[in-house]
Amino acid sequence: MQLIILASGRGSRLGTSRTSSKLFLEIYPGKTIFSIISKIFNLFNSVIIVFGYKFFTNKKKVENIKKVKLVRNEKYSTTNMVESLFLSKKKINSSVVIVYSDIVFDLAIIKKIVKIKGSVIPLNKAWQKLWKQRMNKKNIIKDAEDLKTKNGHLISIGNKIKKKLPKSQFMGIIKLTLSDYNKLYKFYKSLKDKRIQFTHFLDKSLSEKVIKLKYKNFNKLWAEVDTSKDLNVAKKIFKNELSNSN
Repeated sequence: MQLIILASGRGSRLGTSRTSSKLFLEIYPGKTIFSIISKIFNLFNSVIIVFGYKFFTNKKKVENIKKVKLVRNEKYSTTNMVESLFLSKKKINSSVVIVYSDIVFDLAIIKKIVKIKGSVIPLNKAWQKLWKQRMNKKNIIKDAEDLKTKNGHLISIGNKIKKKLPKSQFMGIIKLTLSDYNKLYKFYKSLKDKRIQFTHFLDKSLSEKVIKLKYKNFNKLWAEVDTSKDLNVAKKIFKNELSNSN
């Protein structure tokens, strides 16, 4: 099994003064998002990181780590995470776990989904409590995404929330079998849309029955870092857990 970290974006909402990927944001003194995720590298045969913005600066930070393989998205400013995902295709030879680079989460989520047979998407049931620390309800409705499930499977994702908040939220983590990864690659190429958002792409894939995607609900800690406020919230949420970890 392989791990893919999608880290090509600039993260402009965090400001223009950063000199590297959001993957290297410090969540707690001495602990970056990357150093936290690296604790589960032992679960994977290889770790593929897709960089775009500040590629060579980011490369220097990880190039001496044995399992890490790098992919460059040179067109990161005009494409999206789906393009970054499939730029990795030549390096993929097994099932993959895909992780956004701007999330902090309980690593038990990964340890659990790697044991589940088939493709699976972990969802967070505690998301509303966590997001209320980031923004008010009006902005939550605007920023979060609707999703629907049925009979143990995800059936739609990425649509705008109308009134009622969904019970769960996508965390920026997904596990795909090699077969499903390849099916999605072919489907992506057929769309000819290199700017499609990740969840919109998944939604199209599900509606056209390209793949079937099981889901697993979690109540674990999770934070998404889009803004400076988000970063402060993430630091607060994970402070005790990280300060007590090795």
